Amino acid sequence: MKSSKSVRDYIRTIADFPHEGILFRDVTTLFADPRGFRMAIDQMLHPYVGERIDKVVGLEARGLILGGAIAHQLGIGFVPIRKKGKLPGTTISQDYKLEYGEAIVEIHDDAILPGENVLVVDDLLATGGTAEAGIKLLERLGANIVGCAFIVDLPELGGRKLLEKLGMDVHALCEFEGA
Repeated sequence: MKSSKSVRDYIRTIADFPHEGILFRDVTTLFADPRGFRMAIDQMLHPYVGERIDKVVGLEARGLILGGAIAHQLGIGFVPIRKKGKLPGTTISQDYKLEYGEAIVEIHDDAILPGENVLVVDDLLATGGTAEAGIKLLERLGANIVGCAFIVDLPELGGRKLLEKLGMDVHALCEFEGA
């Protein structure tokens, strides 16, 4: 008998994490369930069936889990975009704004060849700052970004609008209201 649960049903909400007033959308409960995890991977890939994708790019941290699984499913390479200081080789970096401060992400300078088609993945789209920084890195390397796939979109925080303004094709499996 097939489950009628949606991806959204597997995601746990934790109140007041990491700060009071925040409703944290915890995808680790989705990852822990084999049916839910497979459903999410399959649905993240669905909009890109028939597209030529050379590499999947995952944004730290949970995007690394998703990106590895999606790349495996497609039989292609995986490239991580990580926080500053986590990659051992020669990197290029991009700073971006956080709610309280700034951060820097990096990619190996030889991870993407000019003209390669890449799919960018992460678990959650909030303000879009991390994804925007990743997109800027990929564009500097000459990548052709075929799309950005997320499990959760928090539309009130404006990330989708930001990425679409950059010309990105954005897909999310579900939405949650609020921050």
